Amino acid sequence: MIYTERTKKAMELILVAHEGQFDKGGYPYIYHPIHLAEQMNDESSCLVALLHDVVEDCEGYTIERVSLEVGLNEEEEHALRLLTHDEGVPYKEYVMNLSNDHIARKVKMADLTHNLDLTRVNGVKPPKYEMMKECLGMLRSIEDGADSGK
Repeated sequence: MIYTERTKKAMELILVAHEGQFDKGGYPYIYHPIHLAEQMNDESSCLVALLHDVVEDCEGYTIERVSLEVGLNEEEEHALRLLTHDEGVPYKEYVMNLSNDHIARKVKMADLTHNLDLTRVNGVKPPKYEMMKECLGMLRSIEDGADSGK
């Protein structure tokens, strides 16, 4: 976690936005974005990790509202927009669309890894489990290629 004033604003926002929400394992949902943010090594990725599910899962939040309240820059707002899955877009297409953005890709890889952890959800595989595993492998390949300069 990168501790800055904007991180504090993002934490305050998600505490309110995710209040009363629980994951499939029965844990307060807030632990999921915090877990992702703890893995990030820069402020932008940390912010996007904290905020990645707010627009999608919390009533009354828009990209614009979240961006304004936290003070996201254009790059961070773009990554957050890419991570907000439009239900009309097939899941694999959604993941491919975000794969070229280094912030969105890093956050999505952490998100998928956490969502695939069956100890977190009492051993119950999510409906998209196999597709999620496939998408994580694809993102890791892209990341490996980006890291090696390919």
